[in-house]
Amino acid sequence: MTSEVYITRTAAFLPFAPVYNDEIETVLGMVGNRPSRARRLILKSNGIQSRHYAIDRASGKNAMSNAQMTAEAIRELGDVGPIDCLATGTSVPDQLMPNHAVMVHGELKWPRLEAVAFAGICLAGTAALKHAWLSVRSGEAQRAVATGSELASPALRGHFFQAETAHQIDVLQTQPQIAFEKDFLRWMLSDGAGAMLLESIPRGPLSLRIEWIELSSAAHELPACMYMGADKDEGHALHSWRHTPQTEWGTRSFFAVKQDVKLLNDNIVRATLRDPLQALMDKRKLNAENIDWFLPHISSMYFAEPVEQALKEIGLPIPRERWFTNLTTRGNTGSASPYIMLDELFRSGHVHRGQRLLMFVPESGRFSCGFVMLEAV
Repeated sequence: MTSEVYITRTAAFLPFAPVYNDEIETVLGMVGNRPSRARRLILKSNGIQSRHYAIDRASGKNAMSNAQMTAEAIRELGDVGPIDCLATGTSVPDQLMPNHAVMVHGELKWPRLEAVAFAGICLAGTAALKHAWLSVRSGEAQRAVATGSELASPALRGHFFQAETAHQIDVLQTQPQIAFEKDFLRWMLSDGAGAMLLESIPRGPLSLRIEWIELSSAAHELPACMYMGADKDEGHALHSWRHTPQTEWGTRSFFAVKQDVKLLNDNIVRATLRDPLQALMDKRKLNAENIDWFLPHISSMYFAEPVEQALKEIGLPIPRERWFTNLTTRGNTGSASPYIMLDELFRSGHVHRGQRLLMFVPESGRFSCGFVMLEAV
């Protein structure tokens, strides 16, 4: 017998003061002691005005780990009492082993519990939420905490790219797209963490009942688009750092986050929104009139218009006045973004009993996506 599951508390943690557009290179540092030629163009396109980095401006050093940020977000939930399941999602944990969840558990010093970590990119936090939801729904857990978190800034620092800049300066002069595909993400990604408490009973004054969570992948038809710890050949095949001489890791920026921008623009809306959501419209009997809030995790405001157009094409024309995103003020925090977005809306006072919220979480890694339907009760 399954039970209903409710998000009874939400929380977010954003490290230090906001970093505004004209401060980014002061905080992250410049690549090769030169201002980025792509920065202004990308920031104008993505619409982000401020973001957060876990970097102490006084020392210039990263001041928090991913696990510490995640633990801080969980503490922001308040006294949650005994927890049976901790499910975490992140793109890049602090280490390859052990997993992120047990490191967060260690930070919290909670009693013994199930600690499960989900890998991936933007969808990792939503996968963690689904595990926590199913655990409570099945009765395996009475209360669960789900998290999404990202510590992107260490891989965005200017010195992280120095070896490649020195090694490939001649190539970059003739093929600037090589630099752009790595520089692109320096102005998109930022740090943050979010958490949710899930229970089998609602708590006042308002809780969010989870109606359903759907995840899917388009990897059967598309190659990798966003990647780290690998390099990509002309045939779109990834070559792992594990099979590459260590001397090449720095000169080829194996551990920089890379994005195939053309592949992204050509496929992201169709493969992660239009096609899967059209299938869900029949399965879940969706119509725009019954969706009061649409929360899209978009990496750039550039995609807002294509997303709106895709919704109209499939017959789900949710008007922009019913959208909510805080991308422009919080930045793109990857798997934490849906948590941080929902937390701000949930605390705003604009969500009322009986309203339904549809969350859309795409991931460009190999074009996965998630949809979450919630009802305010």
